Amino acid sequence: MSETLEPRAASTVSRPTVATPPKEADRVKTQAQKKKDGNLPGRQDWSSWPLYQAAGAGFRGYWYPVVFSSKVGERPVRVKLLGEDIFVIRDRGVVRGMANRCPHRGVPLSYGNKQFPGTISCVYHGWTFDLETGDLKAAITDGPKSPICGKVTQPTYHVEERLGMVWIFVGDGEEPHPIDEQLPEELVSNAAVIGSRIMPREGNWRFACENGYDEGHAKYLHRTALWRLFKAMPVWNTTKIVKRGRWIYRVQLEQFWDADFPGLGKWTGKAWFKSNPPKTTTNIGNTGSHREVNPVIAAQEFPGFASVSMPGVLRIAYPTFIHYEFYVPVDEDNHLYVGVMADFQKGLKTIPFYFKYLGAVRWLFHGQFSSQDKWMVEVTDAPPEKLYRPDDSLLQWRKLAEDTTEDRIDALAEQGIDVPTPN
Repeated sequence: MSETLEPRAASTVSRPTVATPPKEADRVKTQAQKKKDGNLPGRQDWSSWPLYQAAGAGFRGYWYPVVFSSKVGERPVRVKLLGEDIFVIRDRGVVRGMANRCPHRGVPLSYGNKQFPGTISCVYHGWTFDLETGDLKAAITDGPKSPICGKVTQPTYHVEERLGMVWIFVGDGEEPHPIDEQLPEELVSNAAVIGSRIMPREGNWRFACENGYDEGHAKYLHRTALWRLFKAMPVWNTTKIVKRGRWIYRVQLEQFWDADFPGLGKWTGKAWFKSNPPKTTTNIGNTGSHREVNPVIAAQEFPGFASVSMPGVLRIAYPTFIHYEFYVPVDEDNHLYVGVMADFQKGLKTIPFYFKYLGAVRWLFHGQFSSQDKWMVEVTDAPPEKLYRPDDSLLQWRKLAEDTTEDRIDALAEQGIDVPTPN
């Protein structure tokens, strides 16, 4: 079930439609064949979302966090983003980004260093590039009047620093939108104390994002996590998806803390050592915490406690903090997990957070709890897939990604920028 709080404008730019592969012809199966094949009716691929299906290396046109600001100094730091090899370096207080491959012989520029202010020199032959413009300023081993100078420009990247991290914009030639327009709105407009981790992980970024927004998994997979050891988890929910602005929200309509399964027996998320679940359904947190909601969080009036936005940002609203996950595509087989916990406090009230985060949360939540997700992302093998009712959350996320990407392609086309699309 899904609904939207805002109508979506119709596209004004026509694009060729993507042909759907014909279904396999119906055939009579023997009982042995039926047992071997199983019963999986319906489409099992991602052809309904061709742009999403083609985004194995990520969506272009967005800002991505890649490294902590504290890790970037006067020496190049190599990163990989959306399959592109990049380095970042701090120059006179400003972080710059540049394509890592030297155009001369293909040696990584990140092996080089600064021989002159505002530049990077390749370790091999001393080709020296301006960090801001990418212009070749000198080829040291060809002398001050080298004729190659002025003829070569190295690609550069827009870079910003937010939330204690370095962010890089990867686009298709367009000017980047302000990064604050992409960050969660409440993080831009309110003071907060932050605890975060950046961890390289195996698996495609889409599996990580879908795992984060997945309606069903947390109640079962994470019931064994130490973070949830003393809190009851629902067995199942009834949920609808609501769109507000650029986010889609999982709205919990009903929560069921135990259930009788015909022919099997009773399954419960409760135990004698766990806190009692609430008597009413809530949409702040998923365990029914009785804590008073932080005023900043309450003021957001989130329709649901779990929400997701492009290009793969998860937001989970708890009573006293908000947890964010940024799924950063490295390439088709790897991603960065960027976990951020924000407590909307300032001044002396921030001190307890540091003790709580460094003493427990970093290890229990961003550690053992998140490692269960890491495990699932590493072993997920889809498509093919056979979805069930709670997977409406995944379908609505894929639709959001598809629609938003279509809109971006239309907008770029109006600027005269052509973006390759799936055939």
